[in-house]
Amino acid sequence: MDAALALIGEDLKNVELQFKKDLQSDVPLIRKVGEYVLSSGGKRIRPALVLLAARLCGYEGSRSVPLASVVEFIHTATLLHDDVVDNANLRRGLASANTLWGNEASVLVGDFLFSKSFSLMVADGDLGILKVLADATTMIAEGEVLQLVCTSDLEITVERYIEVVRSKTAILLSAACEVGAILGGAQPELRQAVADYGMDLGIAFQLMDDTLDYTASEEQFGKSIGHDLEEGKITLPLIHTLKKCSDEERDFIASVVEKDLLSDEDFGQVLALVQRYGGIEHTVASAGEHVALCKKHLEKFPPSAARDALAELADYVVTRSK
Repeated sequence: MDAALALIGEDLKNVELQFKKDLQSDVPLIRKVGEYVLSSGGKRIRPALVLLAARLCGYEGSRSVPLASVVEFIHTATLLHDDVVDNANLRRGLASANTLWGNEASVLVGDFLFSKSFSLMVADGDLGILKVLADATTMIAEGEVLQLVCTSDLEITVERYIEVVRSKTAILLSAACEVGAILGGAQPELRQAVADYGMDLGIAFQLMDDTLDYTASEEQFGKSIGHDLEEGKITLPLIHTLKKCSDEERDFIASVVEKDLLSDEDFGQVLALVQRYGGIEHTVASAGEHVALCKKHLEKFPPSAARDALAELADYVVTRSK
């Protein structure tokens, strides 16, 4: 991400300052939980996308920083809610907010961040941006419910799984890019191209997350390894394995998915099957295809430092280890 940081490093620092300003509340717990999650070492990819897409489309004004902060607020709200739904105890290598303050506080502070985000969007005054982020937030909620419906479903298709990924993860990256394009006054075709870049980037990002849940170390990943499997989330490495494995192996995977607690031995055996049938390699290759699409979308723009930074950001997604 070096090229991106060199180009927008100062703006990203201002986004951090904007977080603190936007978290102001008369309720101390809101600020405490909000600051804890926002300062816990996130990669800031979504705010970076707002800033880089705005640069790509020729924007030089001051609205990109507050709107980048809004996008990260929305993302943080979804993390707070996700960790409650998933019973997660780690986030970015630290105790999750629900572990420290309880589920009630996490859900309610998440609600505050969602509400505050819309208040800030209204203050910005651009109905086009408000519509893009409102639609994205609605789609994220639909994606969360769809993922819940698909829990422990060994019959889930690749198409249905990608639908979950688009709704739950990729849409906010796409919206972040589209906000930048709106700021830059991009023509409809270019606005769509940058939104499509964000969507393919988001899919690639989630696919790599799927592989890391099987292959990373907990220290690297910052989350519990095998948590997806324990929660009954059938992700692409396992979907591919289920297509290739024997009926007996499929029955074993089904028995593991149905368990409330995942033992190290169970996880090790499922991982061995995923490795045997090339589930990791297949998923990494699929992520690489989406990164190639990202670069194809960028070809609609003339060469620039912002375009190079966005291309490098796409490459980073498939090489990251956390």
